[in-house]
Amino acid sequence: MSKLIVSLSPHAHGQDTVERNMRGVIIALLPALLVSFLYFGIGSVIVCLTSVVSCVFLEWAINKYMLRNERLTITDGSAALTGLLLGMNLPSNLPVWIIIIGALFAIGVGKMTFGGLGQNIFNPALVGRCALLVAFPAQMTTWPQAGHLGSYIDVQTGATPLAVMKDAIKTGDISKLDQLPDAFSLLLGDQSMGGGAGTIGEICGLALLAGLAYMLWKKIITWHIPVSIIGTVFVFSAVMHLVNPVYADPTTVILSGGLLLGAIFMATDYVTSPMTPKGQLIYGVCIGLLTIIIRNWGSYPEGMSFAILIMNAFTPLINTYVKPRRFGEEVKK
Repeated sequence: MSKLIVSLSPHAHGQDTVERNMRGVIIALLPALLVSFLYFGIGSVIVCLTSVVSCVFLEWAINKYMLRNERLTITDGSAALTGLLLGMNLPSNLPVWIIIIGALFAIGVGKMTFGGLGQNIFNPALVGRCALLVAFPAQMTTWPQAGHLGSYIDVQTGATPLAVMKDAIKTGDISKLDQLPDAFSLLLGDQSMGGGAGTIGEICGLALLAGLAYMLWKKIITWHIPVSIIGTVFVFSAVMHLVNPVYADPTTVILSGGLLLGAIFMATDYVTSPMTPKGQLIYGVCIGLLTIIIRNWGSYPEGMSFAILIMNAFTPLINTYVKPRRFGEEVKK
C-alpha cells in the first residue's frame, strides 16, 4: 500500500536545478574567458585558475572542519562559479597570495558566514573583489596592457578608459577623451591605444553580450535587470554628455569598465536580486544610477561593484514593497 503525501500548492515540476543553472552561467562566461586568454595569456589563466581552485577548496574546508557539515556542497557548481566571477573581476597580474585572500573573503565572509548558497545577502564574488580593492588598492588598480601573453607579474601597465574619463572630469579637459578607444574597439576588445585593459572579464563587450544572449535563450535569467541597468546608464550618460561634453558619450561609458560584466553576470544573481519583474526593474535602475554617481563623483573610477552590493542590501526591502497579491486576497483600502 503506497503512502499518500499531502503538501501545499502549487504543485509545479520543472527541470531547473542549481547545478543546471550554475553550469549554464559558466557556459555563458566561456566566450569572455576565452577572449581574456587571447588578450592576457598566462596571467589570465593563473588568476582564474587560482581563484576557482581556492574558492572550491575553501568552501569544502569550511563545510567540513568549521561547520561540521558532512554534505558535499561543492558539487553544485556555485563555488566554482564564484571563483570564476571573482577571477574575472581581477587584474591579470595580481599575485597568487592576494587572489587566495580574495577567495577567503568571497567564500568565508560573503557566502558561508550567512549559511551557504541561498542564504547570503551579498554577491560573494563582489564581496571578495571589494575587500581586495580596499585592502590592496595599489595592486587592484594596476592594469596590464593586453597582448603580453607570456608575462604574468612583469607586464607593462597603463590607464584604463575609466581612469581617462575620470581624469577628464576632474581637470575639465575635454581633449583627454581623445585618448579613449572608439566604441567599436571596446566592443571587440581592441586595446591598441596603449592603455590598461582593465580586469580580465571586461576586455570584450561582444563576448559578454554573447553570454547574455545565451542565458536569455536558456531562460537562466530574464531581461529586466541587465536591460534596466544598461538603459539607465545610457540615458543619464547621454544627458550629461549633452549638457557637458567633458563627460564621455553613453556608448563608450557602457562598453568601458565592468558595467556589462556586472549587469549581465553579477547583478542577476538569483539569491541577491529581487524576485519579481517589477522589483528587478527598480533594482536595475538604482544600480545604474549609483554606478553613474560613483564613476563620475566618487573616489574610484569604477562604481559597478559598489552599486550592486549597495542594492543587494536593499533587495529584501524591494521584495517586500513589490510583494505580489496572493490569489483570492482582498486589498484593503
